[in-house]
Amino acid sequence: MATWDDILTERDKEVFAKSGYGKRAGFGQRPAVLVIDMNYNFVGDKPEPILKSIERFRNSCGEEGWHGVHHIRELLEAARKKHLPTFYTTGHEGGSSVAFGRWHGKNRRGAEDMGETWAKGNEIVAEIAPRDGDVVIRKQKPSAFFGTPLIAMLNEVHADTVLVTGCTTSGCVRASAIDAFSYNFRVCVIEECVFDRGQASHKINLFDMNAKYADVILLNEAVEYIKRLPDTLYAPAL
Repeated sequence: MATWDDILTERDKEVFAKSGYGKRAGFGQRPAVLVIDMNYNFVGDKPEPILKSIERFRNSCGEEGWHGVHHIRELLEAARKKHLPTFYTTGHEGGSSVAFGRWHGKNRRGAEDMGETWAKGNEIVAEIAPRDGDVVIRKQKPSAFFGTPLIAMLNEVHADTVLVTGCTTSGCVRASAIDAFSYNFRVCVIEECVFDRGQASHKINLFDMNAKYADVILLNEAVEYIKRLPDTLYAPAL
């Protein structure tokens, strides 16, 4: 049973099955890891219930975010043994409404993002912090690709697959997965490594990505795939 089955109608299940959507696309030969927005703004500074965490960090996903941190750490441990190229995104440093664009127009607490707290909150969580050789990309919009050099860097390492982790499932993860699909990468979204502040949004967006744009796979499957890769695929240097 897929995680989204309990929110689909029987009609939906029949339609998508009969239409042929959801076929497994499979892995490529040269994966790269994408860690989207795993900063304190989106998980809070400690594991606590979301309704408590959002009192100080309005974008926090609470405890689900910290579960994601631990699972991403496991994926990264496997990926680094194979020297896979790893790209992190986080928010821009802000400072003006022009830099923030229209984000503040859709949230009544958006003005909180204009101060020093937002900039500090964009620091990537220490438990999965970037290491030497990893790339950190500052972005202003949902997709990791929009207005950034990510596609050029993925081309530079000849990646054909992106392993997508981070948050939120319905926002920046989805936007990045669709753009990666649009650039003809194989896209794998690691189920335990993505999360959302909305439980229904998390499930329905996993379903929709799996139907059309990506393979939603379990963490153990991703780790086994990485273990099977040649040790010299990207080693000793990109």
